[in-house]
Amino acid sequence: MGLNASVPARVLLAVMMASGFIVVVYNTLHKQPLHSLQLGLLLALALVASRFKVKLPGLSGNMSMNLPFILIAMVELSLFEALVVALCSTVAQCLTKPGSKPKPIQMLFNVSTMAVAVGLGGWISHYSLLAHGAWSSASFGLVLAGASFFLAQTIPVATIISLTEGGRTLQIWCSIFHLAFPYYALSTSITSMATSTGHHAGPQAPLLLLLVMFATYRSYRRYFSRGETSAARPLVLAKAAGAAD
Repeated sequence: MGLNASVPARVLLAVMMASGFIVVVYNTLHKQPLHSLQLGLLLALALVASRFKVKLPGLSGNMSMNLPFILIAMVELSLFEALVVALCSTVAQCLTKPGSKPKPIQMLFNVSTMAVAVGLGGWISHYSLLAHGAWSSASFGLVLAGASFFLAQTIPVATIISLTEGGRTLQIWCSIFHLAFPYYALSTSITSMATSTGHHAGPQAPLLLLLVMFATYRSYRRYFSRGETSAARPLVLAKAAGAAD
């Protein structure tokens, strides 16, 4: 998305920036004492994992392997600390290769969307731990947090693609779902295992998780390099259908 984006696209950008700003300010004003060691470890690993980037076929953006560390921060730390991990790693993900020009508007949109997703997912995760009955299950709360995080990330992305590149928002979202949902489901699952065994496995558990995400990154790259045309086809069809209307 460039400076010459349509008015609806600019409105969406403004809404996401305002929403993300509110989430960051609110949680900064209500921050709790920091878990310095755990925060530093998760932040360092998330920054490394953010550079394990996979180019999604048919999309101008990419997907990095930092999600499990963000989810762990959402579940085990405060929302302010989760935002630190998520936003710093998102900025690192948006950094381009040497010689390439950064895209500040795209970075603002990504950071704002991430702030909203962390705010929503973290609120649901923390609320589920305070409620009673089925909501008191940490695993169930993590599933709800992961699902809300996924929706809060993918719906704005599908909408901005529709507004800037054409196509139907729902069809584009379905294509993104097809490409990205397995990664989100895997991240939620291994986050659940990591948080349930972390106290027994010690600080090496997040390090092992980084190795798992590197293996996932390599698998995704190999899969998309072999089947890029077929993987991108649903998104191409979605854009073509929107352009034909």
